Parts: sequence; structure tokens; C-alpha cells
Amino acid sequence: MTVTTTVAATTTSAAQSACTGGQLSGTFKEAPGGGGAGQIEYILTLTNTSSTPCTVSSPPKAALLGTSGSELPTHVIPVYGTGPTVSLTSGGSAKAPVRFSPDVPGTGDSQSGPCQPKAYTLRVSPAGGGTVDAPITPPTSVCERGTLQFEPFSTS
Repeated sequence: MTVTTTVAATTTSAAQSACTGGQLSGTFKEAPGGGGAGQIEYILTLTNTSSTPCTVSSPPKAALLGTSGSELPTHVIPVYGTGPTVSLTSGGSAKAPVRFSPDVPGTGDSQSGPCQPKAYTLRVSPAGGGTVDAPITPPTSVCERGTLQFEPFSTS
């Protein structure tokens, strides 16, 4: 006679959910010394302002907004493909470097004057739903029809 015993697998911690816009605050600031070859670098920082841990993934869905909140052309390009999912504890932050040209016009841009209107806000749509608005400091034009080259999020 053969006896089979089945043991149920359990986990010690619940899987974290993707962050929602309501759980996050954000900033999009120029990185000191991060420019060169017609490009500039800004850092997107998302902070978990809730008491519940959650995750963010790269690249984020995002839209540039003008001074009145109107959407501007935006094209998010992942530099290294899809990045890792980053866990954020309460109060924890994830940062993603972003490179773009603020003043070298590309196809579809104005060839006289600013290539695109100045962007004042980066609206991020996290995987958990909703949106979070990250003020752009300083406001800037994003050439090449709003092309943003995102590196993956990290917590360092």
C-alpha cells in the first residue's frame, strides 16, 4: 500500500500590488551636470506616500503637459527594454534617469523657435491605475515630438 502526503505551499508575505496614482507623489527634476551632445538628463522620482508597500515598473506610461494642463506630444522610449519591478515600502522612492533633447529639433518639430511648447508637468500612469503629476523643474521643451529615453527605476 502506497501513502501519498500532500503539503500545501504557503508564502510568508503577500505579493505586493502595483502602486496606484493615489499612493504616489512625483518630481521630474533636471540632473546636475547631466547634459551633453544636445541632450539633457532629468530624474523622475516616485515616492510611496501610502502606508501600504507597492511596486513600480519600467518604463512608466507618461504624458507631458503644457502650462494649462493640455497634453503635448510624448513618446516614452525604454533605453534597456522593460526594466525590473521595484518594490517601494511606505516612504520609499524609486528614481529613473531620463534623457532628451530640449533644443535640437527633429522630424515633426518646429524648425524655427522652440521645437515644442514648454512642458510643465509629467503625468505618470502607474500600472495600478490612476495618475500622479510630477512637476517639471525647470519647465522645458522636449524635442523630437516629446521623445523621452527612460532608464529603469532603481531605489539607489
